[in-house]
Amino acid sequence: MKRKTGHLPKFWQSYETSFRNGLPTDIDEVNFVALDTETTGFHQKKDRILSIGALRLVNNEIKAKDAFEVFLNQSTFNSSTVEIHGIRRKGSLERLTELEGLKILLKLLENAVIVAHHTAFDVGMINAALNRNGMPKLINPSVDTALLYNKTLRRSERKTEGNFSLDHLAEVFSIAKPDRHTALGDAYITAIAFMHIIEKLKPISPKQLLKKDRFWEFWKF
Repeated sequence: MKRKTGHLPKFWQSYETSFRNGLPTDIDEVNFVALDTETTGFHQKKDRILSIGALRLVNNEIKAKDAFEVFLNQSTFNSSTVEIHGIRRKGSLERLTELEGLKILLKLLENAVIVAHHTAFDVGMINAALNRNGMPKLINPSVDTALLYNKTLRRSERKTEGNFSLDHLAEVFSIAKPDRHTALGDAYITAIAFMHIIEKLKPISPKQLLKKDRFWEFWKF
């Protein structure tokens, strides 16, 4: 049964329509969006997104002009997490409403594949925010860099133990992290790690990754 979307905001309708013709089958033509959220905690219903950072990658290149980071008004505050992300309840940061932040994000996510580290958490937080604002869940396919690294490089090395944190990937691939624990900073590290993984996989088994037409379906989390 086809879902009716006429009652949804125009920006959501534009986002949903962008997937109508399907994603490209050529990996070099795919829009990948690396994203990260900083939050008040890890509970998807009780906690809230404090900031969203995202950037677009096409053909193994970061499109700097499309990068953004937004800070959202805080309806919930958890002082214990300030030590991690540094976002305080009050300050000089320009803040948007949750809906305004989602609108910007959905525009970037049109016909794109999401790339994140521990994707389920970030996507879950975004879906919770969408639900609060009367919209359905994200429809983007997604790639989890922690899962991808674990199931490819680590397996090829015959190793199953290890720490698959974003810090670990930054160390493995020698990625500078001056903005660690900021949404855009972590999205950047994720994007660079993703590109390193893809480049290392290509000589190993590119046909295997593409055997289902789109490798992100194979690795979908």
